[in-house]
Amino acid sequence: MTTKSLLLLAAALASSATLQAKEIEVSQKTKAFMLQKSPVQALHVNVGDAVSFRNDDPFFHNVYSESAAKAFDLGSYPQGQAKKVVFDKEGIVDIECAIHPDMKLRVEVAK
Repeated sequence: MTTKSLLLLAAALASSATLQAKEIEVSQKTKAFMLQKSPVQALHVNVGDAVSFRNDDPFFHNVYSESAAKAFDLGSYPQGQAKKVVFDKEGIVDIECAIHPDMKLRVEVAK
């Protein structure tokens, strides 16, 4: 194969992987993580998927994780705002709210 063929193949594979990635919306309501208006404590996603954390409470939330598979801190944000995290590595990601320590969500990221 020529270099040009390899580059085209790599681009095609990358674009097809991107098309398969999905975005899941998790809201924060009544000091709980919610999926489709129901409390959720565990979520299964694939590598490349994104989770959007929307604040539906009248007070601030700060979603973060110190997990080896995905460490992040979205910072404090008010009602009506959402922040997104792309899960780019396989593993377990334990997520909490820095302001409300009883809010916990485990994300299992699979290939």
